[in-house]
Amino acid sequence: MKKELNFEMKTRTLGNSDLVVSSIGLGLMGMSPGIYGETNDNESIATIHHAMDLGVTFFDTADVYGNGHNERLLGQALKGRRHSAIIATKFSLGPNFQGVNGRPDYVKKAIDNSLLRLGVDYIDLYYQHRVDPKIPIEETVGAMSDLVKAGKVRYLGLSEASAGTIRRASAVHPITALETEYSLWSREMEDEILPTVRELGITHVAYSPLSRGFISGELKSFDCLAEDDFRRLMPRFQGDNFKKNIELVEKIREIAKEKNCTTSQLAIAWTISNGALPIPGTKHQNYLEENIGALEIELTREDLARIDVISPKNVAKGNRYSDFGIKTVNL
Repeated sequence: MKKELNFEMKTRTLGNSDLVVSSIGLGLMGMSPGIYGETNDNESIATIHHAMDLGVTFFDTADVYGNGHNERLLGQALKGRRHSAIIATKFSLGPNFQGVNGRPDYVKKAIDNSLLRLGVDYIDLYYQHRVDPKIPIEETVGAMSDLVKAGKVRYLGLSEASAGTIRRASAVHPITALETEYSLWSREMEDEILPTVRELGITHVAYSPLSRGFISGELKSFDCLAEDDFRRLMPRFQGDNFKKNIELVEKIREIAKEKNCTTSQLAIAWTISNGALPIPGTKHQNYLEENIGALEIELTREDLARIDVISPKNVAKGNRYSDFGIKTVNL
């Protein structure tokens, strides 16, 4: 059952910054070709506009999404409305998600290219998308800090970084947000990473809170995925893993029915209950409204305990990334 929207958007402050954002953001990755199948720029822009009309102010993109397409799309959507948006974008992954580059000279080229594509004078939150194991984090964040001094960036973030890397980065320049995949099926960061960001006053931004759409229950089989959908390459969506993970969704659905909400809303509400700022992605306005409705779901201690029983750490079958992708996280 879909919970209707009937509330004023809730807000929160990112880390120790002065950035006040909506308590749920919008991830834009799926709006670019070659990620989750067919896309439509006009529909995507309409979804961004509808999000803004509903009070969403936090928009997450990256230079690698669609190899620049995603940033250009957001820039087009924000024409005349830049003042109403907090823009978060990222650098360091090469074209088509291949390779990682954290060299200081690259950092300064990447920001200029992102500003140009977005058509803006500054970025509110600039993430290193993945840590470059070949470059000391102090050098990369030092270069990012120079962008703040130059007025091109307001605040800095990291994505999929380890607890040790977060501490080293924070010693160079304050880190405002850490973005990680975080969902009922991706909880490994709870051991060391989340305690670290809480200690340092860093906001935890949760991408893929629906485990790339799996927890929504909309996917019934592997064949539902378009030929160019990159989830086909992810172990959780393949073979027997898919079948077993579908069974887990049904267990989540039972609790969602009791809470008079959808499985998506329950999963997003769970991330919020654990202190995260979720940025579920969607290309469609109806799913956008459903996701935002999660802000009205209140989970009790008893609810959270029951969820922990049916969805403990490592419950999902298969890694969340391919062998190559998994090597780039938590560095």
